[in-house]
Amino acid sequence: MAANRRELIQMTEDELASFIEEQKSLQVSCIGADGWPHLTTLWFAVVDEKIVFETYTRSQKILNLQRNPNITVLLEDGVVYEKLRGVMIKGKALLDGIPENVERYAKAVMLRNQPEYGEEVLSEAAKQMSLKRTAVIVEPQEIISWDHTKLGGTY
Repeated sequence: MAANRRELIQMTEDELASFIEEQKSLQVSCIGADGWPHLTTLWFAVVDEKIVFETYTRSQKILNLQRNPNITVLLEDGVVYEKLRGVMIKGKALLDGIPENVERYAKAVMLRNQPEYGEEVLSEAAKQMSLKRTAVIVEPQEIISWDHTKLGGTY
């Protein structure tokens, strides 16, 4: 019996890790007080094998996640169907407002996305950022991936 399309396009663990490493922006969805999805795009890092980001403690994202910790994040690329690739992670948001921890996560995000500034400059920036920000650690519950390049150009 032939494998179904879902199985054909699913990424392996190694492919998942490589794909995530290649991406720059993370689409983040949480649920607003009105029940509608609240969607934003942020930079992120992988720390202790989990996707993390930080944002202002008073941001709508944090208020939403305090009320309801359900979170979905998406990484994707490709502009034509046969090259679409992506990873969707459904999970719980663990919020960490301890400045020393936020500093660690903020530094990881900045080192990943702005390495040209150097560790010393980014360390100081992370320290300042940690005073008004909360880190979000995505605790995965379900991971769904797709890589249409595995179909060899067929639909």
